[in-house]
Amino acid sequence: MAKKKAFALRINEDMLRAVEKWAADEFRSTNGQLEWMLNKCLKDAKRQPKKQTSED
Repeated sequence: MAKKKAFALRINEDMLRAVEKWAADEFRSTNGQLEWMLNKCLKDAKRQPKKQTSED
């Protein structure tokens, strides 16, 4: 499983409120919603990272 890394994100307040509402509507955390959105965008753009097969 890939490791998760924390980082700071600066985001417009209105955009954050919209993401928070969307997350609540779908029973996700705000962080989970952002991760889902990023994964969807990467998939749609055919830019998903290659899966690693290392046995860490």
